[in-house]
Amino acid sequence: MAQSPSETELMLRGYGLTTAEIFYRIPDYRNVLNSFVWQEYDLAPDHPKLFEFIEFWHEEIEGPLHSVRFTHRKLISPGEWRNVTGEFHYH
Repeated sequence: MAQSPSETELMLRGYGLTTAEIFYRIPDYRNVLNSFVWQEYDLAPDHPKLFEFIEFWHEEIEGPLHSVRFTHRKLISPGEWRNVTGEFHYH
């Protein structure tokens, strides 16, 4: 069984944190909007995981979507990461 990559490995591969706020209608009360927040590491600009989740919602969840708004943020850029092999403390 393959082990899934850690968050740090994903960030070093170019993934960033995508946060989506999903507004949907409650099936029994179509005039009521509810919201759901979804977060996952995803690749911009295509956002394959976000669109996969939206497809899942359409197929499996009864509450029809009203709207989705999202933001994406890379948490580590290549210039910010450095490998530290030792550390010195001076008094």
